[in-house]
Amino acid sequence: MARQTDSVCKLCRREGIKLYLKGIRCESPKCAIERRDSPPGQHTRRGKQSEYGVRLREKQKLKRFYGVLDNQFHRYFSLASRSTESTGEALLSIMERRLDNVVHRLGFAPSRPAARQLVSHGHIQVNGKHCNISSLLLKANDRVTVKNREGGVKLVKLNQQQAQPIPDFLDITGSEPPEGIMRRIPTRMDVDPRLTKDRELQENLIIEFCAR
Repeated sequence: MARQTDSVCKLCRREGIKLYLKGIRCESPKCAIERRDSPPGQHTRRGKQSEYGVRLREKQKLKRFYGVLDNQFHRYFSLASRSTESTGEALLSIMERRLDNVVHRLGFAPSRPAARQLVSHGHIQVNGKHCNISSLLLKANDRVTVKNREGGVKLVKLNQQQAQPIPDFLDITGSEPPEGIMRRIPTRMDVDPRLTKDRELQENLIIEFCAR
């Protein structure tokens, strides 16, 4: 599986917003974008972007926020384009349904990269069955449970103490071991509010870029 081996803080600086790739560190003064709000590289500055550049940056922001690779992203776009709903809203719903995102938003992990590690290391079950595929798209009423192992349960409970509020489409159903459920399919209103904290997400620009 491909992964980011360079400093992830460069991704935030490149997009000009916090992508929250390091959990609570991104909320502290240690956040790189708080100290140096400029693109990575030598002698760089933010000039006026072309229409293509604006759409590209919007797509890259969404892709990097959820930790999705290019091939995965285009597969999700293809799936969303076949939906009877708005393509942009369907795409955001798909992103929110990823197992790593659900594990993070339930408070089991401090960030999406940490959630992917929790899944890939075999600490998560879906509907009572072992699952190590972080890109799995959950359905309504799917249950996500932490395996009853002392180390994993202890780590998850520690993360829950520092977690963000749980969104409406998710619910905690157990604590021994920690368990959550996806009550319904997420909508545009359920998108992580940190993605739109600095400015409104324009998914229509992403659709225009992918459909060109």
